[in-house]
Amino acid sequence: MDVQAIVIVTIAAALIFDIINGFHDAANSIATVVSTRVLSPRMAVLWAAFFNFIALFIFHQGVADTIAKTIHIQSSSNAYVWVVICGLFGAIVWNLLTWWLGLPSSSSHALIGGLSGAGLAFGGLDTLQLDKIAKTLYFIPLAPLMGLVIGSFLMLVLYWVFRKFRPQKVDRIFRVGQLISAGLYSIGHGGNDAQKTAGVIWAVMIAGGMLGHNEPAPYWIFVASYGAMAFGTAIGGWRIVKTMGMGLTHLKPVGGFAAEVSGAITLFLATYLKIPVSTTHTITGAIIGVGSVVRARGIRWGLATRIIYAWILTIPAAGMVGAASVLIANWLGAY
Repeated sequence: MDVQAIVIVTIAAALIFDIINGFHDAANSIATVVSTRVLSPRMAVLWAAFFNFIALFIFHQGVADTIAKTIHIQSSSNAYVWVVICGLFGAIVWNLLTWWLGLPSSSSHALIGGLSGAGLAFGGLDTLQLDKIAKTLYFIPLAPLMGLVIGSFLMLVLYWVFRKFRPQKVDRIFRVGQLISAGLYSIGHGGNDAQKTAGVIWAVMIAGGMLGHNEPAPYWIFVASYGAMAFGTAIGGWRIVKTMGMGLTHLKPVGGFAAEVSGAITLFLATYLKIPVSTTHTITGAIIGVGSVVRARGIRWGLATRIIYAWILTIPAAGMVGAASVLIANWLGAY
């Protein structure tokens, strides 16, 4: 198979990953709006999918650039493309496994882990751009912590502002407010996550000689990536929706609004800083922060602990699958 054919296969694999990312992470955008019964599950995923795609017209290419430079291989472009394919395979396998188990792991970290593991297996530490990877690693604890702190603070503010309102009126106000907050969070989700796939496609097109090293990514890459993300979200990952929206804690519309707005603020900031972050970590931290303000005992800490274990395992597990795939590809003489 020639290099261009391999590049086309890699682009297809990246878009498949993007679709899986969308339905795997659909819960991040819609879990709270479904659990508070503001929208039906079907309407919620369509609402989120629409705003996932709208993000295309709001954010630039910073996150894509960071992902495109995660690994660097100076040997043949054929080898580079195979390493990317193996890294994508590692991310896809881990995403499908955690989706099946109903655990909201991070598609972002699965992608970073898969690419890093594949790169390490191919050429050791020299293949990794550690400064780029470090940005992502810093935000593993920071993203959920920011979501938790902002969510807790916003919930306290809303409690104080609406302390004299009747509960029924507060619910009516924030049932409308959640439509806005869910849209904002979905924009943040699309803006950060779709760019990761665009970054992979950008990198392999450069490796395959279809683009120059300093040439910007064609616009169609971003349209395809955002479109695949929106399609995946529209499919919906109901196992994780149940975990995030109904299993972790019980939220009223005001709590759902606070969680989504705090998550959106975190994602907008990270995307502005060109940092690929976990939308899953972000919204989970925000939900826990809001839920702990409402009622600390209302958080199912056992389930939260299982989610944290999935977070810790994501990068090494996806990395091991990516590394094993590279070794198998080498054994088969693929590059």
